[in-house]
Amino acid sequence: MTDTLNIALAQLNPTVGDIEGNLNLVRAARGQALGADLLVTGELVISGYPPEDLVLKPAFQRAVEQSVTAFAAETADGGPAVLLGTPWRRDGSLYNAVLLIENGSIRDTRFKHDLPNYGVFDEKRVFCAAANAPEPMQFRDVNLGVMICEDMWGQEISAALAKAGADLLVVLNGSPFDVEKKTARFDYARARAAHSNLELLYVNLVGGQDELVFDGDSFVMARDGKLKARACSWQSAVMQTTWRRSAAAWSCDAQDSFEHAGGMEEIYRAICLGLRDYVNKNGFPGILIGLSGGIDSALSAAVAVDAIGPDRVHCVMMPSPYTSQESLDDAAQIADLLGCRLDSISIEPAMAAFDEMLKAPFANQVADTTEENIQARSRGISLMALSNKFGYMVLSTGNKSEMSVGYATLYGDMCGGYSVLKDIYKTTVFALSRWRNQHVPADVLGPVGPVMGERVISKPPSAELKPDQKDEDSLPPYDQLDDILHGLIEAELSAGDIVAMGHDAETVERVWRMLNRAEYKRRQAPPGVKISSRAFGRDRRYPITNGFTGYKPQGEIS
Repeated sequence: MTDTLNIALAQLNPTVGDIEGNLNLVRAARGQALGADLLVTGELVISGYPPEDLVLKPAFQRAVEQSVTAFAAETADGGPAVLLGTPWRRDGSLYNAVLLIENGSIRDTRFKHDLPNYGVFDEKRVFCAAANAPEPMQFRDVNLGVMICEDMWGQEISAALAKAGADLLVVLNGSPFDVEKKTARFDYARARAAHSNLELLYVNLVGGQDELVFDGDSFVMARDGKLKARACSWQSAVMQTTWRRSAAAWSCDAQDSFEHAGGMEEIYRAICLGLRDYVNKNGFPGILIGLSGGIDSALSAAVAVDAIGPDRVHCVMMPSPYTSQESLDDAAQIADLLGCRLDSISIEPAMAAFDEMLKAPFANQVADTTEENIQARSRGISLMALSNKFGYMVLSTGNKSEMSVGYATLYGDMCGGYSVLKDIYKTTVFALSRWRNQHVPADVLGPVGPVMGERVISKPPSAELKPDQKDEDSLPPYDQLDDILHGLIEAELSAGDIVAMGHDAETVERVWRMLNRAEYKRRQAPPGVKISSRAFGRDRRYPITNGFTGYKPQGEIS
């Protein structure tokens, strides 16, 4: 009878669609797990997660099956067995599966029961749910209670596995990061361990996939809710654990714990990893940023340099007649602190050309936001021309506060292939900038000191599209705006609820209407890192044509 089991947790960074590359990650992890009996991967590590409709292609399904079958034959070498997360077909249906691979063959298979279909998840669109009652997998006289991600969120699957004789719970995960989810993961794991009276092993993916970012942070949870082992966050890792059978139950030897990122550091590392993987996995040679001297472009540039290094970041200052000397000086200082290239391209010739071109149709018309938007679009055209010529990806710099209320110009400052601030409110932009000026997170390629001058953080934000312009000429103060927006977006509160929190009714109504009107702009915005529980995009799917205001006909807030 087996009394000791060495299990390695393979926290890997797959790329959606790169079947062979992802298998090579598993092969490398298996090579690292010397002495382990079993290697456990994350959910769908072979296809990458989420594979979306790619997984529906018959050619893709065949490629997965052929590659996994060939890999299974390799395990005849006497190395660790593998619990492998992969798409898998059976009897004409496609499943989110776990395969037990050992001694040269696929020995057993389990399918996911609870398919999430909310927020960013659409698994019912592409997978079938397991039809059979949950049963443990037997591995060397040990009954493994295998679950896949959402299976752990409820009690039913773990309870059935415990009743069927599971000795421990093993959960393969593709659980995206958001600032509130980590606590929830631990809470669910504690509840499952306590109710089943079984220790729980949790393996998560790590890395960026389009708008999602996975933080890793795999762990082992004891029956009493204490962490016995915990892998690092934000980087690939293979963590070995030792499990022992006693008269009472199987349990894991406790390991030394170490500090994990939280607060601003966690958010900063999330957007760094999301950007790094988006750029590198899509094969961009570098990043192009319109550097205005303001805080949004400064923070975006800092994240870019930290993510891929200063040599791959090209900043461009595009002054107009309304650009202040302060902004010119601040942009130069930012580029100097970051060690990246900065060029200056004036948009005044473009402004003059548009003035002349539109002179006749605009005759007798008063200058307004049209002329302001022409400036923003002149900058967008310039950045996209540089991107086309040299291949660098334009990084847009708008934040969640601006995108929420439409304080952005289509085909202007919204130009870009990706955004690191898309899900970050302006108040958090300030907090992240202050934090990064005082701290250097792990695994960054940027400077060890400040990344922007203090004036960039302290000066009033301005688009500088007309004389003496300030953001608060058009918007409520950001601390008020962000609190209202959080209530409307993340909390889904009514306007009345937000007024009851102490906000001015007229301001709440104004923000509500701006939020609704800007939906058409957000549909055309680039993707960006999701860090909240309700990011724009697949997380929040509102109609563009929307007659619901949330207000009574008399204008009273409901």
